[in-house]
Amino acid sequence: MRQSVLVTAATGAAVLALTACGDGGEGAVAEESTAAAEAGAASRAVLRDPEGAEVGTVQFAEVAAGTEVRAEVQGLEPGFYGLHVHGVGLCEADSAAPGNPGTTGDFLSAGGHLGSDSGGHPDHTGDLTSLYVTEGGMGFLTTVTDRFAVEDLVADDDGSAVMLHAGPDNFGNVPERYAPGGPDETTLATGDAGSRLACGVVE
Repeated sequence: MRQSVLVTAATGAAVLALTACGDGGEGAVAEESTAAAEAGAASRAVLRDPEGAEVGTVQFAEVAAGTEVRAEVQGLEPGFYGLHVHGVGLCEADSAAPGNPGTTGDFLSAGGHLGSDSGGHPDHTGDLTSLYVTEGGMGFLTTVTDRFAVEDLVADDDGSAVMLHAGPDNFGNVPERYAPGGPDETTLATGDAGSRLACGVVE
């Protein structure tokens, strides 16, 4: 099973600090990651809320270990937020879910998680590390995933979108004492991350 790997908490200075830790090890990976991001991401999404206000950006760049994802948000309440890549590059407020016009809601036009048709959460291609927002309303995340390439996000006919959810993602980790039969269908589909707070088309 391929997994997302957290490289560092999110400032360029923190990443550069890792380069002093050794030769050719984790520091080298972090140094390359920073260089790739500073050179300009191959793809980018602007996150907007249902009213159209910008709340942040997400950038994607190819690195040796996979695809680096760099997210930055502002003006949000403190706490953890679920972050995923969704399978349709369409961010429309009060929209219908693809294939289910009777179900409407904010950003349902973006469909489910990328790769949700081939497994359960947290093993979807588009499942990412959760984003933490500080007391000051700022959130930063740098992570690397080997589940998709940058090209995968823009090459298909309907594109892709980045979704910021209103609540934390439990990654399907529901203890047996709460769910003797295992996580239910909703948990396996979404990680119980709640409503769709902001969305951005990957371009």
